[in-house]
Amino acid sequence: MEATVSAGTHGASEPLDPASHARGLFCNRTLNLRTIRAIGYDMDYTLIHYHVALWEERAYAYIKNGLVAQGWPVEDLVFDPDLVTQGLVMDTELGNVVKANRFGYIKRAFHGTTLMPFDRLRDTYRRTLVDLHDRRWRFMNTLFSLSEASIYLQLVDLLDAGKLPARLGYDDLYATVRRTLDEAHLEGLLKAEIVADPDRFVDRDPEIPLALLDQKRAGKKILLITNSEWEYAAPMLAYAFDPFLPGDMTWRDLFDLALLGARKPAFFSERAPAFEVVNGEGMLRAINGPLEEGRAYVGGNAALVEASLGLRGEEILYVGDHIFADVKVSKSVLRWRTALILRSLEDEIAAMDSFRDEQTQLHAMMAEKEQMEARYSALRLERQRNAEGYGPQTERSVKKLDAKMRALRADLVALDEQIAPLAQAAGRLVNPNWGPLLRAGNDKSHLARQLETSADVYTARVSNFLHYTPFVYLRSHRGSMDHDVFSLHGESTRNGQR
Repeated sequence: MEATVSAGTHGASEPLDPASHARGLFCNRTLNLRTIRAIGYDMDYTLIHYHVALWEERAYAYIKNGLVAQGWPVEDLVFDPDLVTQGLVMDTELGNVVKANRFGYIKRAFHGTTLMPFDRLRDTYRRTLVDLHDRRWRFMNTLFSLSEASIYLQLVDLLDAGKLPARLGYDDLYATVRRTLDEAHLEGLLKAEIVADPDRFVDRDPEIPLALLDQKRAGKKILLITNSEWEYAAPMLAYAFDPFLPGDMTWRDLFDLALLGARKPAFFSERAPAFEVVNGEGMLRAINGPLEEGRAYVGGNAALVEASLGLRGEEILYVGDHIFADVKVSKSVLRWRTALILRSLEDEIAAMDSFRDEQTQLHAMMAEKEQMEARYSALRLERQRNAEGYGPQTERSVKKLDAKMRALRADLVALDEQIAPLAQAAGRLVNPNWGPLLRAGNDKSHLARQLETSADVYTARVSNFLHYTPFVYLRSHRGSMDHDVFSLHGESTRNGQR
């Protein structure tokens, strides 16, 4: 990633431990927090993080129960938390889940719950690129996608085995899963379960309220903009924030404006009306005119927020976990500055750190392989010119060159045997099926590309702002391209040359 992390302060001016860089802020585009006058926050998986496997297992259970009620033979299905991961793409035309690189080329795919072998993968997607404008592709933007993708792949197996209605196609299958999950959410079943027992579901972070309080006391307006409704958001924020705020302060006092039921991404592009929440039971009152600070609202829109605060887009930073609904739309429509919360980043960095020695070894062997391949290619060209009698030639016979090429090829095969287990281990880091979240082989993943294009900064959790100050100047890394390697480092290993 073309990003950098800058150390700041935490508590009593403690520098960020380089060994804990997973708690850093990573910068794609330079961001001066001194120029930011308001910071808006999403709630779910941003201000409030959940125990992912448990949440998604329960969401999975509601989908499964809904399908059982429709007479589908899914009673024996079990949620597999490792089957899929955030940032993948569902191909609802073919019943696959795929991982693509930043250019949209598909590097790995599962059909149903089975990994597609390379030959089949190549034949299936030889002329196909992932294009998220095409409705066949469903990008798994957030951790909320895991339950539906998991059961979708399991249902593909059942459909292929003839155990589901024959009239269904893979796209129909996805539509059924999506509708069944939406019905569970609309009925509030899962959220009611969470409100009743938040200790079980919520991974509470006591440092988040302090991070927001720092920003508020530094003169920034703190905004809550969430799609969650009042009935869910109010008790959850009271649970997650109130015990860690000073004195009698509550989450309501922390936010200068709270907008619930915001209907993102439409919130950023449409002009929905706002209704004021007038009591703890969520009674609403229509309003005319600007939003008033210190109050909570349902609905509303981003243009109304800007007008009410007297701010322009570049003066507002919005922080959320959904690449499209939170980050991409707010940036593309309003030019708000953006920060993406990617909780899985902590696990990714930890896995990469633990693999550092092996990665160094793998890198050295790959550099050696490049040099050997370059020598082999040079011998092959020398043989070709000598055999056909054109161009610069040498005195070495074809027979002698053949012998050298055979010996070098044997060395390459032996080296490949050493590389293979390390490369396979690197591809299983973080998730045994899909590998690292932000990598697709040696390239950046499609998720990484989305992150780079939409998020000015990204981090694993909101409390990481505590390692900095509300006045920090975050500077992005110097952008580089492949031809910059020699200029930056004074050397090149391209094509085996130094």
